[in-house]
Amino acid sequence: MKLVSSKIELKMNEAVLVELKKKIEKDKILSCLILKNNSLIFEYYKNNKVSENVQTINSCTKSVVSALIGTLVDKGLIKSIHAPITDFFSNIISKQTDERLRKITIYHLLTMTPGFDWPEFGQWNCFAPMVYSNNIIKFILERSIISEPGQVMNYNSGCSHLLSAIIQKLTGMSTHHYAKEFLFKHIGICKSTWYDRQGISLGADGLRITSKDMLNFGNLFLNNGNLNGKQIISSEWIKESTTPLYKTYDNIGHYAYHWWVSSFNNNGIEINYYFALGFGGQYIIVVPKFDLVTVFTSRMYNNSLRPMYYFKEFILKVI
Repeated sequence: MKLVSSKIELKMNEAVLVELKKKIEKDKILSCLILKNNSLIFEYYKNNKVSENVQTINSCTKSVVSALIGTLVDKGLIKSIHAPITDFFSNIISKQTDERLRKITIYHLLTMTPGFDWPEFGQWNCFAPMVYSNNIIKFILERSIISEPGQVMNYNSGCSHLLSAIIQKLTGMSTHHYAKEFLFKHIGICKSTWYDRQGISLGADGLRITSKDMLNFGNLFLNNGNLNGKQIISSEWIKESTTPLYKTYDNIGHYAYHWWVSSFNNNGIEINYYFALGFGGQYIIVVPKFDLVTVFTSRMYNNSLRPMYYFKEFILKVI
């Protein structure tokens, strides 16, 4: 009886995935990959070029930057994420009169709670004009502070760029070089580009990797930082960096250390999942309870949240 039930369930899952493929083929989805129980159960690409080449992942870059900060904590190069950022940018901060600037820590950057006036999800329409500044770091740190650090999460790509600058200051190499040496090569990421400005890898959105490598990165987190018996990132950092801390936007969820966190109801039980989200519909979604990682790359610049609809409407039915 159980065997028959399993076969029926398998057929239902296959039918759901067939329906998913039909839907995303008609949309601006470039790729969709689903890893379940360490098996690639679904793989869709718009064309061969998408499957072979690095993809624009936009703000999914931020979650990679967070992981790199975690490796620096593991190595002891960052003694505490509650260290003030004035340790790294004293030449700019020392000239400012607002004492709250001296209270901002690495933690505040990771959680996007430094308190800066930063209307990225408002007046700036999802684009931070810092990239046009002659001095991006100065542009960020000279923004006025409108709330006490640690009080409110407000989406801020400047935080991510400061974190990239900190990585470079601590390691003496570009964030991209450091990532390749101490993260990427350990999880099989061979193709990558990372754009920079003014000598600093763009921490907010500069990374480009393949869809499969996005899956590799998500899988590392699913496996608590361990791959083939080697601990690449400590399990403590994986847990800490994906624990929901700040309620953000009703249609997205909570924020952790450059990861978004939400939940869904499964037979009366709330199941947490966390995800990297990039403008235009780029996603790395991890559901630890169900051993599931899903990746999307898209060109949905008018509706970045639409791939999440496919995740909830179809992929959650597979598990």
